[in-house]
Amino acid sequence: MKSITVKISEVKSNPNNPRIIKDDKFQKLVKSIKEFPEMLNIRPIVVNSDMVVLGGNMRLKACKEAGLKEVAIIKAEDLTEDQQKQFIIKDNVGFGEWDWEDLANNWDAEQLTDWGLDIQNFNTEGFADKNKELSLDDVTDSMTISLKYTEEEYHIVKDALLKLAPTPEQAIWKLLKND
Repeated sequence: MKSITVKISEVKSNPNNPRIIKDDKFQKLVKSIKEFPEMLNIRPIVVNSDMVVLGGNMRLKACKEAGLKEVAIIKAEDLTEDQQKQFIIKDNVGFGEWDWEDLANNWDAEQLTDWGLDIQNFNTEGFADKNKELSLDDVTDSMTISLKYTEEEYHIVKDALLKLAPTPEQAIWKLLKND
């Protein structure tokens, strides 16, 4: 399928879009489109034969906010109703995981944040003072880090770590690399 450029007014938002975008992330998307509009030609909005968006509702909204008059689209005209619904979901499912070690070592955190990747800071406020600081110098490949918490503190710490990365181990590694 080849992309074509059309007037933005011809493209219709999907009223049944199951995705939302929060204000801060939406503003990051608008900024991203303004700074790198060529991205839209590389990853066009996907529409059905009625010009209703199947993939790219948030990008369409951000393009309008950015003041664009035209957008690149791909028409997926031969999809059944069921395939269209399937596409809407599968286009938005994130199957992969971030390699936090690679991001920490090879990418600029400020740029990643500017580009829309959430890199949350670990907040130790309210946790017991024990085990608050870990030195990277004290960690070796074969070391096991053991932390002692009350049951309530354990759940608070575990929830905070899982907000940083898919596993507590990846979150700890990320925290150590951000020192």
